[in-house]
Amino acid sequence: MTQILMIEDDLELAEILTEYLEQFDMRVTTAEDPYIGISTLDTGKFDLVILDLTLPGIDGLEVCKEIRQKHDIPIIISSARHDITDKVTALENGADDYLPKPYNPRELQARIKSHLRRQHNNAQPATPPSADLVLDEHQMQITFHGKPLHLTAAEYGILSYLMKKEGGVVSREELIYNCEAISEETTNKSIDVIIGRIRQKLGENPKNPKHIHAVRGVGYKYLK
Repeated sequence: MTQILMIEDDLELAEILTEYLEQFDMRVTTAEDPYIGISTLDTGKFDLVILDLTLPGIDGLEVCKEIRQKHDIPIIISSARHDITDKVTALENGADDYLPKPYNPRELQARIKSHLRRQHNNAQPATPPSADLVLDEHQMQITFHGKPLHLTAAEYGILSYLMKKEGGVVSREELIYNCEAISEETTNKSIDVIIGRIRQKLGENPKNPKHIHAVRGVGYKYLK
C-alpha cells in the first residue's frame, strides 16, 4: 500500500482526500501542525508528501525546503495561493509539483500515480549495468561488455527484439514481421544467417552459446 503524508490544516479537505485516495490503495496520514508533520516524516516511511503552504507557525515554503534537505521523496504542493512567485519558490525549494486549490481529487490521484511511477523507474533501471549486453532503445544502441556493438539495421532489429523477449522462444516468422529493417519476403534461412553474424560479433560458439540459443524447429531465445 502506498503511504502518503499530508500536511494540511484544513481537516475537512484532508478527510475528503483521504477517503478518495483510499480507493486506490493509498493510505494517508494527516498532520495539521507542520512541525508534527516534519517529525512524522522523519520517524515514518512514506512514499510521497502532499503539502499545503498556508500553515500555522511556519510557512509551507520553509517546510518544503526542510523536507527536501533531508528526504528524497516526491512533494506535491496543494495550495490556494496562486501567486506565480509562490509556485516558483516552491519548485526552487524542492517541490515536484504544484496543484492550485480548488481541484478535483481525481487529478491529485493521477499526479500522485505519475510521480510514484517516475520515482520507481528512476530507482530501478530496466537493464542492470552489470549485464553483458545492454540495450538502449533511445539511442538504438547495444553495448557488449561496455563497448558498442557495430550492427547492421537487421542485426540490431533481431538482437534487440530477442533481448526484449528475454527467456521466451521467438519464431523466425515473428522476427520477420516485427523487425522493421527486415523485409516480409525474407526467408527463414536469411534469419539464420543474420543470427550467425550476431553470434560472431558476440564471440559465441553456436554449439555452446551463452546468449542466443536455437530452439529446434521454432526459432531462437535470448538469455542473459
